[in-house]
Amino acid sequence: MAFLSSMNIVGSGMTAQQLRLDVISENITNQNTTRTEGGGPYRRKIVVFEAEGGERSPFQQVMARIRGEEASAPGGVRVTEIAEDPSDFKLMYDPTNPDANAEGYVEMPNVDLVKEMADAMAASQAYSANVTAFNVLKQVAAKGLEIGK
Repeated sequence: MAFLSSMNIVGSGMTAQQLRLDVISENITNQNTTRTEGGGPYRRKIVVFEAEGGERSPFQQVMARIRGEEASAPGGVRVTEIAEDPSDFKLMYDPTNPDANAEGYVEMPNVDLVKEMADAMAASQAYSANVTAFNVLKQVAAKGLEIGK
């Protein structure tokens, strides 16, 4: 059913944006972490999305019609990986820090609070847009059920 496919698409977007917000929160929490289990400072993480489903090839469309399925696959989004940001670490002069090198510089995480806040606002807006779409789908379903009265 197209209606349920739409709900799945919106749900995948909400799930992906929630994970993105979780990763942003982790980045902000670790913006001053100079020592990790792997050694060195914390490295910023980035969520990588990929479109899911979408259009099928002509052969797949014919096979779907033969099986009585929809010609196009439901779309959506999925998280393919949580990658580490390869950008350089920031250097801060603090000779009293136990993680300082011989010159007194400490490698700080490559987390920029302004960038993280902007990403958090974008993820929050995308999540809100998915909630709005979900609410519209609920209203359409309710109106459809009222037709039978």
